[in-house]
Amino acid sequence: MELKKELGLLDVFCIACGAMLSSLFVLPGLAYEIAGPSVLISYIFAGILALTGLLSQAELASAMPKSGGTYFYVTRSMGDAVGTVYGLITWLSLALKVAYEYVFMASLLIIISHVSNNWHMPIAVVLCIAFLGLNLVGAKGAGKMQIYLVAIIVSILSYFCIKAYSQMDVINFKPFAPRGLDEILPATGFVFISYGGFLKVASVAEEIKNPGSTIPKAMILAFATILFIYISVVFAAIAVAGEALSGSEAPLAKTASILNDKIGTILIATAAILGLVSSANSGVMAASRYPLALARDEMLPEKLGYINSRYKTPHYSLLLTTIVISAAMFVKMEALVKAASAVLILTYIFSCLAVIILRESRIQNYKPQFHSPLYPWVQVFGMAGMSFILYETGLKAILTSLAFILVGFIVYWFYGRAHTGREYALLHLIERVSDRKLTDHHLETELKDIVHERDQVLKDRFDHLIEKCTVIDIDEGITLAEFFRKAAESICDSLELPESKVYDMLMEREKESSTVLNDFLAIPHIVVPGQKHFDVILARCKEGIKFNESRPHVHTVFILMGTKDERAFHLQSLAAVCQIIQHENFEKTWLKAKDTAALKDVILLGKRQRLVE
Repeated sequence: MELKKELGLLDVFCIACGAMLSSLFVLPGLAYEIAGPSVLISYIFAGILALTGLLSQAELASAMPKSGGTYFYVTRSMGDAVGTVYGLITWLSLALKVAYEYVFMASLLIIISHVSNNWHMPIAVVLCIAFLGLNLVGAKGAGKMQIYLVAIIVSILSYFCIKAYSQMDVINFKPFAPRGLDEILPATGFVFISYGGFLKVASVAEEIKNPGSTIPKAMILAFATILFIYISVVFAAIAVAGEALSGSEAPLAKTASILNDKIGTILIATAAILGLVSSANSGVMAASRYPLALARDEMLPEKLGYINSRYKTPHYSLLLTTIVISAAMFVKMEALVKAASAVLILTYIFSCLAVIILRESRIQNYKPQFHSPLYPWVQVFGMAGMSFILYETGLKAILTSLAFILVGFIVYWFYGRAHTGREYALLHLIERVSDRKLTDHHLETELKDIVHERDQVLKDRFDHLIEKCTVIDIDEGITLAEFFRKAAESICDSLELPESKVYDMLMEREKESSTVLNDFLAIPHIVVPGQKHFDVILARCKEGIKFNESRPHVHTVFILMGTKDERAFHLQSLAAVCQIIQHENFEKTWLKAKDTAALKDVILLGKRQRLVE
């Protein structure tokens, strides 16, 4: 059963923004302790590096909008083993981040309500159950909630900045970066988790309406918005509080208290809770889609891939994710932030690498609606920069990530390995470079089906005809007579006519008037005896068919054969062919198709108007 497509541009934009706003209420103070006022540069550096991963993820998501996000892309580009390990570590990382948000939210609620600290964990558990319930009843409700939360939080942050800018002191920026890169780069790695909201968008891609265009637009708008908010708010906090921010786990509340703004303090505390609610809400939604995607690929038990028939949500995956989140509530905050940042950096590195592998493998049916600009320089810069920042996060964070990787490998080795065998793009790349046969058409078929689902294509009669039609693929140049003999031999049984009769009909039709439309294409068509019968032959000749002296190199032939009562469908088929061949890359794609299945896919994925009864 498929997930329900309910999320629009505003929903997706707010899921991304909501997932990233919560860090503003916690991380700036801890990052200031590392880098001082130069933490502003750390946020900008982290944003530039995150942009390379964002552009790569936007391309991948526009091509393959499936649940599990980056897990799905990594598996289809690098194989089941890498994909399973990657999917599990990302799931654990998201679960740990949500666990921290529940714990911190519970702490704020205790402070506001003045209840005993003994209620800390019970409140966190109640929050767990509440968010589980919200996500169980559907993504639309969770997405709608994000819109209101983001609107309120941004309004409060705007109020905070206006108040702060009226009392800022530039002396708080001196010294700006006394140790230079030695403090800026570690802080960059520390705050990188702030840009993790894009990971959550990719994981719910299957539930987004018109994902090919909606996802890139939402990601880019969210990035521009969040970067502006981060710089504005952090600058305002430093300008007012200066050294008082260092080590604070509530830096904006600290700044509001220095401003002696009681209303601002209450608003910031409210916004902090709402920010955590927003991030936790989108975090549960995103994290639960990883076990779902793994189960669909048989890398985890089948139950985790179950979709509730009423609410169209992955109930078992949500329950397992909630259990893991509950168990992770005892992890220390600083260790969690560093580990989560390290895993997020790995995620963006893998996204950049996946784009390179998929493009260089030259898989025909990889058809993103958004293409990352400046390829491959954006990806190369991103991988190099993020690898360096990963090193700068410190040994403890790297070891935690390695522990996650080990858990993922154990799960793959003892469960997923028995179900492996999926085709992936790296094999196509090796095949292309080494000129060895390593793949069938399985990945191409899967990508074709994804494109049809993404574009909401309803197959018509012409599609079904192409799926089962005869395909003739010829390397060397041949004469028209030789070609028609091959065509007659391949179709005579289906037409229930002698081979010689079919050959004569094709030759006679060509003598009446040439069926060559241009130097590349011909569409011979004949009327056959009988009723309610229509056939198509697709043909490619790489060196060219000599139709006549003036057209000696026809590379593409569509032979249409139908009874008189199929005249209307004959005209529909002609219209379909004409629409497909008008695409500017048709000739190039047709000649590069590597086998008969790929030739059919060129037609099946061609842009045209479909007539579905």
